[in-house]
Amino acid sequence: MGLKDQPNSEWNRFYKSFKFAWSGITQTLKTERNFQIHVMISILVFIVGFFFEFTKIEWVIILFLIGGMLALELMNTAIEHVVDLVTEEVKPLAKAAKDAAAGAVLVYAILSVIIGIIIVINHI
Repeated sequence: MGLKDQPNSEWNRFYKSFKFAWSGITQTLKTERNFQIHVMISILVFIVGFFFEFTKIEWVIILFLIGGMLALELMNTAIEHVVDLVTEEVKPLAKAAKDAAAGAVLVYAILSVIIGIIIVINHI
């Protein structure tokens, strides 16, 4: 039996944590419309980037923006699920938590679009 096959080995725990993380991403992709939209827009951004031959630094910026956007959307989904798990009633604090998480996504999305436009304008 190899090291990664041992039930409590570091590699096994690492593998399981990776599996759980991937499961969270795929579940969110299957069930959350906004995450699906962000993924589709990300694909379009990649197409635009290849078409305009973005520089290395532009690609780094784009990758940070896309990664940040998807990570924020995952966090927003997690917050929404936790709030829903805690209470089914409409409570002001629950609403505030959900709205703040959604607001964070919106701020980042707007900033990402502005930066994307600045990058693309340099190639037109």
